Amino acid sequence: MTVMRGSCHCGTVQFTVTLSEGVASARRCDCSLCARRGAVAVSAAKDDITYTAGRESLTLYQFNTKVAEHYFCKICGIYTHHRRRSDPDEIGVNLACLEAQTPFLAEVLVHDGQNHPNDIGEARDAGILRFTPMKDDT
Repeated sequence: MTVMRGSCHCGTVQFTVTLSEGVASARRCDCSLCARRGAVAVSAAKDDITYTAGRESLTLYQFNTKVAEHYFCKICGIYTHHRRRSDPDEIGVNLACLEAQTPFLAEVLVHDGQNHPNDIGEARDAGILRFTPMKDDT
C-alpha cells in the first residue's frame, strides 16, 4: 500500500490516495474520452481517496452509459480521477497529478476501451505505449 498526495494544476483540488499496487497499475485506455484526454491512470479503491482541499471545485463529466464519473477541477480544467465503468468500486487517478510522479513511464499498457469489457464480456488490451527519453548530448 502506497499513500500519495495529489492535486490539480492550480492546487485548488488536493487529495491523498492509497494505491494498493503503487504505480504498477499504471495504464491508459483507448476509449473516445481517454484517447483525447491522454492521461495515465493508476488504480485505487473508490473509498481510498480523501480530499484535503477543494472538493467543491471538482466538476463531473459523464457520457454514454453514465456509469463512469470523470472529475475535473473547474478552475484549471485538469482531470484528477474517475470512477470506472468496468468496476464502479475502483477509481483511476491521473498519475501526473500525484507528487513526484510522471506519466512518462517506459511502457504503459493500453486497455481496449473501444470494446468495453462490460459490452463484450471480457477485458482486452489494445497495445503498449512506449516512452523513450531523448539522449542528452551536453
